[in-house]
Amino acid sequence: MSTPNSQPSSRSSHSLVATEKPLHWNDPSNVLNPFNWAQSKKWRVTILACFMTFVVQLNGTMMTSAAEQINSSFDMSDEHFPHSYWPVFSWNLGGAAAPLLGLPLMENFGVRRSYMAIHLVLIIFIIPQAVATNFATLIVTRIITGSCSGILVNITSGVVSDVWNAGRAKSFGTSLYICSLLAGLNMGPVFGSLTVHYTTWRWIFLAQIICYSALLPVIFMLLPEVRPDVIAKQANRAGAGNEVVRFNFGESSAESKTLRDIFKETLIRPTRMLCTEAVVLSFGLWSAFCIGIAFMFTQSIVQVYGELYGWSFFGTGLVQSAIVIGELIGLITSLYQDRLYFLSSKRNTKNPGQPVPEARLYLSVPASFVGLMGGLLFFAWTSYSTIPWIIPSVALAFVGFGMFCSTAAVTTYVVDAYAKYAASAVAGIAFLENFMAALLPLATQSMYRTLGFNWASSLLGFIALALSFIPLVLLKYGKSIRARSPFMSEAAYEKS
Repeated sequence: MSTPNSQPSSRSSHSLVATEKPLHWNDPSNVLNPFNWAQSKKWRVTILACFMTFVVQLNGTMMTSAAEQINSSFDMSDEHFPHSYWPVFSWNLGGAAAPLLGLPLMENFGVRRSYMAIHLVLIIFIIPQAVATNFATLIVTRIITGSCSGILVNITSGVVSDVWNAGRAKSFGTSLYICSLLAGLNMGPVFGSLTVHYTTWRWIFLAQIICYSALLPVIFMLLPEVRPDVIAKQANRAGAGNEVVRFNFGESSAESKTLRDIFKETLIRPTRMLCTEAVVLSFGLWSAFCIGIAFMFTQSIVQVYGELYGWSFFGTGLVQSAIVIGELIGLITSLYQDRLYFLSSKRNTKNPGQPVPEARLYLSVPASFVGLMGGLLFFAWTSYSTIPWIIPSVALAFVGFGMFCSTAAVTTYVVDAYAKYAASAVAGIAFLENFMAALLPLATQSMYRTLGFNWASSLLGFIALALSFIPLVLLKYGKSIRARSPFMSEAAYEKS
């Protein structure tokens, strides 16, 4: 018998499948099925995947704190345009495109081996960034590292879904993943500022090489395979020479997909859903705005705190930790949001016992209006040199709270409402997120200079106000909207 924190031995696997009758994969006695793993093992895998999401996301924004040093090294200037932001721009483009094809292929070949291979490629392509002798090297190699990061980060949601059945644990695991994703982006400038304060910009990448290399054996030892079909195939191959019985998946088994199927699910269907599904498009814009704000702050906070308080990149990098404080508060309040969601099952007359998808949005309404919109307006009109720096920093925490709750609402609602089509819907939304994250920061510097600190942040607040009505519309008309959607109505039919 295997221990709760270890993989079943080949002997236990052999005895499991060497039966007189085919063993159904979903049999409660099947210890190879991730759903049947011990709770401690499930949380180990979930926390590891979320921690890796946090660490990998640092690669996206750490270098923003080294803009001055990078400009000096390559004889550039950000006076008229943020040229130092091009490597971050290319990182986001890679992160937008690569997961569309990378994630399905990764799931077909197995998460464990693919994760380690992509993580190794990430390390290899950070090396030329650390020793770059020209700016073009940074831009080109950052496309590759952005692609690797995008795949590694997005697969975490798949890992959570593969090890947890629907319930409170899966909901919190998803919230922990979203918090890790956002916190990694916002803590990048914090760690970057600490690095360049004591060393040079090259140590931002050298530190990443050291850290990611040290984590490679941790992944090897602690991350098991989580894809059910891959685990079963490995078990069947292991016992093939002993004439053992193969796993019987039943009619709902996941079979290997052809390249045509992958192309359809990763490119055609997400594009179609973005164009025809109002929920996917509106939620995509809402979530993309939140992610875009995270990247815009790497520019705007430098301008605001630098000009008002005379802070260097060191101070402006550290202050962004206030956003993460707000996100952690959001993670704690997500426990209450989950409680409201599961209580909604008592009011579901169509599918008794099943929570209502719109119940995922309850917390996002005050969070978006008060946190996201209110925080941006609060930040806008406390951006005066006569006001202590701590006041606008509190506003940043409000924004972080709103960002987390809004992004969590988008992800969890889409997963619930679209069911088997959720992967395609999330892929379309993720593309919008990375696209906005790439473009919005390029306009930040000129926007804050042209409109001024107060009205530039106010403009963002007004956009947040418009987007904050999206969950209200779904709360009122969600049932009829789901009924008219061919994707959501089919998902609801299969659940009933």
